[in-house]
Amino acid sequence: MTVIVNERRQLIGLAYRLLGSSSDAEDVVQEAYGRWYALTGAQRAAIESPGAWLTTVASRICLDQLGSARVRRERYVGEWIPEPLPGQVGWLTDPADHVTLDESITMAFLVVLESMTPAERVAFVLHDVFGYPFAEVAVVLGRTSAACRQLATAARRRIGAAKAPVPARGSADVVRAFKLAWEARDIERLVGLLDPEATAVADGGGLAAAVRHPIEGREEVARYAVDLTGRIPALTLVETTVNGRPGLAARRDGAVVAVMAFEVAGEAVRRIWAVRNPEKLRLWQAA
Repeated sequence: MTVIVNERRQLIGLAYRLLGSSSDAEDVVQEAYGRWYALTGAQRAAIESPGAWLTTVASRICLDQLGSARVRRERYVGEWIPEPLPGQVGWLTDPADHVTLDESITMAFLVVLESMTPAERVAFVLHDVFGYPFAEVAVVLGRTSAACRQLATAARRRIGAAKAPVPARGSADVVRAFKLAWEARDIERLVGLLDPEATAVADGGGLAAAVRHPIEGREEVARYAVDLTGRIPALTLVETTVNGRPGLAARRDGAVVAVMAFEVAGEAVRRIWAVRNPEKLRLWQAA
């Protein structure tokens, strides 16, 4: 029983990376455990590795959901951004493989995963992130090991094409400087902190006001940020950790109304992802 319960942390971490939603990840893991306990005692005893069995089941459930998620996101109001997570969520990383798993929960990484086909995403996350051999990935996907290897290779190409930079050690300083310039409504300073090709994307989901298309160019992003603070009074910006990286949370009347993840390249902000959809901010209200 203890062994099965101990698998929960990794299963949620796997499902979150595959689906980009902590609530969906929780549902997947609950269903996987439900299927385990629905087995007879003899059936469970015959399973050599309960952890591997649960991983296979959870991955297949995620694979099915990824197919339907594409349809749902086509109907989504505005841009869809993976759910941001506060730094204290325990299953974000695993001490056994800290560096790899840290990188795999950044917003930049999750956004690239969204560009993959469901099969590519499952093959890549299981093999490259969690270290499962292609023989086991093949069982999940119902394909040959060689086919799964090709899927993972295609996924790596997508990641390479995205050219996501290695986070600089000074990224927290850049985000802090951005916060101060934003609070001061200093457009010139904001422009200086933004990459010439900076992009800002907002996700309101039709439930909160948010620009429905990406804002491109550092001048445009800077002016939008200053305009936003002017239109939303009593907004307080707080430095925080978003998916393992320096970010900002916007509070109003004690509640988190927006969470911003940043991609920093060198000493400039290259991308900003701002989540305003309240359904994606539930974990932040207790953060």
